[in-house]
Amino acid sequence: MTRKIYSLIAAAVLAGSVAPAMAEPGGCLKYGAAGAVAGHVANKHSVIGAVGGCAVGMYQRHKYRKSIAEKAAQWDKEHPVDSKQTGSGWWQNNHSAAALNQKAQWYDAEHPNSDAPAAH
Repeated sequence: MTRKIYSLIAAAVLAGSVAPAMAEPGGCLKYGAAGAVAGHVANKHSVIGAVGGCAVGMYQRHKYRKSIAEKAAQWDKEHPVDSKQTGSGWWQNNHSAAALNQKAQWYDAEHPNSDAPAAH
């Protein structure tokens, strides 16, 4: 009986530590490690937990990056490009990961009540 209680407490602690929003979700390694620990605690199913955690991590990172790209596209739509910025290096300068993150932050600053990603 006490083993089940400890298992539930450990699972709750792991779920609580993984759930908060981060700058960028951990991906396969981070979620896979947490899943392996949770699986090990839950009757020695470490491999199944690791595979499940990895899948969740990849999905979370994909969902995060997709929302960032959508917000950046919405920012570009709301703020048309100046004619001076049509040079060959413009695309590389404004479509890097850092530029997308910056545009997403600006979009969030302009739309503070919108938690949902921009619609297509």
